[in-house]
Amino acid sequence: MKVLHVVTGLAAGGAERQLHLLLRHLPDRHACEVAVLTNPGTVADALRADGFAVHDLGMRGNRDLAVLPRLARLVRSRRYDAVHTHLYRAGLYGRLAARLAGVRTVLATEHSLHPGFIEGRPTGRGVRALYLAAERLGSTTVAVSGQVAAALHDWGVPPHRVHLLPNGIEPARYVLPASARATARAALGLPADAFVVGAVGRLVPGKRFDVLVEALAGLAAGPGARDTRLLLVGAGPERRALEALAARRGVTGRLLLTGERDDVPELLAAMDVLAAPSIGETFGLTVLEALAAGLPVRYTSCPALEGLGPDAAPGAVALPCTAAAYTASLREVRAAGPVRLPPPPAVGHYDITRIAAGLAELYDRLGPAPAGLRPPARRA
Repeated sequence: MKVLHVVTGLAAGGAERQLHLLLRHLPDRHACEVAVLTNPGTVADALRADGFAVHDLGMRGNRDLAVLPRLARLVRSRRYDAVHTHLYRAGLYGRLAARLAGVRTVLATEHSLHPGFIEGRPTGRGVRALYLAAERLGSTTVAVSGQVAAALHDWGVPPHRVHLLPNGIEPARYVLPASARATARAALGLPADAFVVGAVGRLVPGKRFDVLVEALAGLAAGPGARDTRLLLVGAGPERRALEALAARRGVTGRLLLTGERDDVPELLAAMDVLAAPSIGETFGLTVLEALAAGLPVRYTSCPALEGLGPDAAPGAVALPCTAAAYTASLREVRAAGPVRLPPPPAVGHYDITRIAAGLAELYDRLGPAPAGLRPPARRA
């Protein structure tokens, strides 16, 4: 089957990195290309480096309707058997373009949906009505967690149209030599003996990274407190607000904002603990990546761990989303000293090889691959 994946943008966000990982691990009987509406970033470069065609549609804004005929022409000219969309805007334009081009197998992955919110933004009746109209143009909506499946039901998507297929990780990618810690810290300008609290994600209000800046101030207070740093990996509109908060709390010199990066495993190696205070996660991919890297984790929301049992991730501790709770728990981690934990069972449960095989089976069920199809060359 020849599949076009349509995505809103390809900056280094969770959904975008997940798409790249899935394509790298899909069985060769499915040949995939990618169309990006706008903002082809580091993930677009990584996809091309792995041998995947990436078509930049140059969309200039949410209401740039000219992208619709361009996308429909692309789908028609390259004779895709299926169109698979990712993220809200791509879901609207991609499903309609697929139908205009005569493609019958149309599906979407829903990465970030809550009652009243989509991709962290509040929604009204108009957005919901538009979402449901577009959803009916497809054949299946893939939910990345039970939480997302429940939200789809709350939004009015019939359960028989929803297929649960979680995100996945590549565990071996996070197993680095012991020397990686010193190498990563030197590259970042972090002291070799500092206690480094790490966080990964877009700098948006819903991630609640302000809680970690407040916790950093608490950890830095008191005589004889060990040198503590906060390493925030990601870009977004909240950067200035976080920098201003750090200045008010007197911890500017202890906060390191890396911006958008695509070397997350190496950056995790520089950390002593991963903190994830967001209360609105739909999966919790960063938590799993940190567990694969052997880090202790302190988190507030991680649907990926719900229902797996207490032994699935003993190194991950759930906390309330308050500065006091994170300060107290991180102080305990700091006192225990540096540690690298063995990957817990949760990591194996979400191995990307198994998840990609599940997606391939879904493609097979929705539409068999034509005889003689040869996938594009890709790098190992």
